[in-house]
Order: sequence, then structure tokens, then C-alpha cells
Amino acid sequence: MKLKTFVIVFILLVFAIILFQNLEKVSIQLLFWKFEMIPLFILFPLVMLIGIFIGFLLAGTRRIKQKNIKGSQETI
Repeated sequence: MKLKTFVIVFILLVFAIILFQNLEKVSIQLLFWKFEMIPLFILFPLVMLIGIFIGFLLAGTRRIKQKNIKGSQETI
């Protein structure tokens, strides 16, 4: 098994263990909104997906920026 695959499987396994050990419900206040009795097993994946989405956005803007820098250097 490749190292990258092993790391991904390990992270998912740890995530699943944390997920199933935190089944209680919590209240969240976000600015002016208050969400009550949200199960943590729903909240954890939601936060993880938001983090992944932000990571993809930042990586995409970085690639675009690098392409623009390369393009401007080639025209010089």
C-alpha cells in the first residue's frame, strides 16, 4: 500500500473513532444565530467538509496566481 493511501485511511479511521465517541448534542452560537441540540456526529463532518472546501479554494487561487506570474515572466 502506498504511503499516501495509508495516511488517508489512517486519518479517516481516526475521524470515524472520534465521530462515534461524540454522539451528544450541543448548542452553537454563530454571530446572531443560535442552533440548539445539534448532534456532534453531524457537526464534525460538516466542519471537515467546510475545511476541505476552503483548502480547495486556497489551492485554486494559488495555482491561478502562479500561472499569472509565469505568464508575465514569459512575456518579458
